Amino acid sequence: MEMLEKILNINSNYVIIGLLALFFLMEQVLSNPFSFRRRGEHLIQNLLLLISLTLLNLFVLVWQVKLMDWLNAQRIGLLFLFELPIWVKLIVSVMLYDFTTYWIHRAAHKVPLLWRLHRVHHSDVKMDSSTTFRFHPLEMILVYQVGNVLTATLFGTDVFSMALYYFILNIFLFLEHANLNYPSWINKTFGLLFVMPDHHRVHHQQNQFYTDSNYADIFIIWDRLFRTFKTLTRSEMKYGLVEFEDPKRQTFMYLMKSPFIDPKDKE
Repeated sequence: MEMLEKILNINSNYVIIGLLALFFLMEQVLSNPFSFRRRGEHLIQNLLLLISLTLLNLFVLVWQVKLMDWLNAQRIGLLFLFELPIWVKLIVSVMLYDFTTYWIHRAAHKVPLLWRLHRVHHSDVKMDSSTTFRFHPLEMILVYQVGNVLTATLFGTDVFSMALYYFILNIFLFLEHANLNYPSWINKTFGLLFVMPDHHRVHHQQNQFYTDSNYADIFIIWDRLFRTFKTLTRSEMKYGLVEFEDPKRQTFMYLMKSPFIDPKDKE
């Protein structure tokens, strides 16, 4: 547990930068399943989104942690009804964060107001490792961070388990978005329980029938259990959203304002 605490005390921004450097390098030197040009420009636009989120988080994250600590101090949540070994509680808590995120993610596709924010992530027509943090900062703060507090309220999860969840989540997100070839056998083994890259690539398919599927981030069992799991061959995949195919609509400034306009309107 002491070693885990040391790992989780590492600044999450350093973890993200390290993972980005690793996966972006591998994308340059290894074979890619999808052709990709102008990767540097694409990286810069997505990095600007990450920077904007990081700056906003300086004001929000402290209050989120304080609120969750207060909920725990009041022993609010289902996990306080049971006496569980610390490792069991930790694993269950990680799964509960992922479970809540699964339903929030589904809502982000079905509720028009939430979709306006979430479509920034799906707007990427050329997906690579930097797509991992291609999110509108308001979505991350107003939707997913509120979701963390909701998880703590309902289930009694704590900040430590949330830190572990995000540490694992970041690794999975880079694996899922990276433009890399993975062996097909992993879908039939690890893919029975966990989200594999081919699963998440289906989620970024331009066809809405497939976009509205495979919502899970870590545990694909949620999609299998709630019948939102779909498969698609790589040759059939086309990423992004039609209304964002114009290169002018792939810039940081356009993505930031896109939730407040209708991208289907001609400029």
